Amino acid sequence: MKHNSQLTRFHNCFILRDSKIIKEDLWVRDGKIANPEEVFYVEQNQADVTVNCDGQLIAPGYIDIQINGGVGIDFSFDSENVEDGVEKVARELLKYGVTSFCPTMVTSDKEKYSKILPRIKKKQGGKHGATILGVHLEGPFINTAKKGAHMSELIRNPEKGLQSITDMYGSLENAIIVTLAPELPGALDAIKGLAALGLRVAVGHSIASLSEGEAAVNAGVNLITHLFNAMLPFHHRDPGLVGLLAATLPKQIYYGIISDGLHTHPASLRIACKTNPEGLILVSDAIAALGLPDGDYRIGPQAMIVKNNQAYVAGTNTLCGSMAALDECVRVLKKSTECSLEYALEAATLHPARALGIEHKKGTLNYGSDADFVMLHPESLQVHSTWIAGNTPTSNREGNIVELTLCAVNPTDCRPVRRGWRRSPAGLPAPTAPARAPLRTRVACRYTAIVDISGRGRGPVPTAFSDPYIY
Repeated sequence: MKHNSQLTRFHNCFILRDSKIIKEDLWVRDGKIANPEEVFYVEQNQADVTVNCDGQLIAPGYIDIQINGGVGIDFSFDSENVEDGVEKVARELLKYGVTSFCPTMVTSDKEKYSKILPRIKKKQGGKHGATILGVHLEGPFINTAKKGAHMSELIRNPEKGLQSITDMYGSLENAIIVTLAPELPGALDAIKGLAALGLRVAVGHSIASLSEGEAAVNAGVNLITHLFNAMLPFHHRDPGLVGLLAATLPKQIYYGIISDGLHTHPASLRIACKTNPEGLILVSDAIAALGLPDGDYRIGPQAMIVKNNQAYVAGTNTLCGSMAALDECVRVLKKSTECSLEYALEAATLHPARALGIEHKKGTLNYGSDADFVMLHPESLQVHSTWIAGNTPTSNREGNIVELTLCAVNPTDCRPVRRGWRRSPAGLPAPTAPARAPLRTRVACRYTAIVDISGRGRGPVPTAFSDPYIY
């Protein structure tokens, strides 16, 4: 059985699958990971495009569930150009291997939520940028004693439970995570209501005891926001929220951790990793200054200053988000904990997908999953290129932007209708299209193209075309 959709084979690569790195081809069709056994034995088909990966490592695309902005955009501040700002960050994140993310709004006033939250829509990724999974609402229902960079005058208690939440945010249609402090009045009722709506609820910016944390988990919490930061430190008589990592709980507890080399000491990373390895989720907590030089910026209504690539609340020594993207967090985690390469990658892919309940389509390279992945140098873990639905909007190799399409012939008049491999900004030459078929043959021709994206020689141009066949 022949299949009309384009089939792409990624060859000469290592892939991360089932917690193992194996040397195996990756097959993609219709934006999904394809099963090669079905291709070979059921369909008896062959690849339309073969991509030579030149020994690169292919991992699922990174998923960042806590990011405040980037490239000058703060998700909590600009209420005029919301869509443009979010799309700008979504595009920028592809450079760091991030294919899905949760735009995060910090503590703000009701007016800001009403103007911004309805306009950050959940959106499938593509050439325009990474997938928007939903908004992470961090505050204002947090404890002033652990407010961090959040403004005290805007912090509230959820005294009326879920009603307090909806009164503040309005519609929760675009939300996916809500972070709150479980010890606040009405918090447990709010957690139950949010969980019933299908949202993920996280605890954070809190002075909760372990027993209060356990009660929150039983009410519906499954996440801890940036472990160790903005919570009580571990104490041997009451370990607080940190103790949830070793508590006897009815379900897996996940916890975000900022592995940027500044927020969390390497020893703390090792403790967390060894105590609850399956729950660790790398988050960037990146701010508007991501990708920009030192200077004055904002996080929501709060002014901040970036010095020596470190962000602080203006006029204080309080850390204010991170300047590291998620790919750097992966590298720091591996170096700091000496964990396996597979584990470091899954902490930014599989673990967040499981926490959000989307592991059936994101966070893995399993057959049928979305073909969102990142090509990495197998040793340095530097991002080579990022792919969404099997297409690459970006390649970081010598700044080339590669767009792979298939050379084809129109079945009605046999004129070439697509001449793929758009010329990149670096001036790489477009390939020569196959010879035109005679106008009277009235056949549709499919060609197999072999593509080299290694960046050597002339760049991403096809090196061979197969003979056409009629279908």
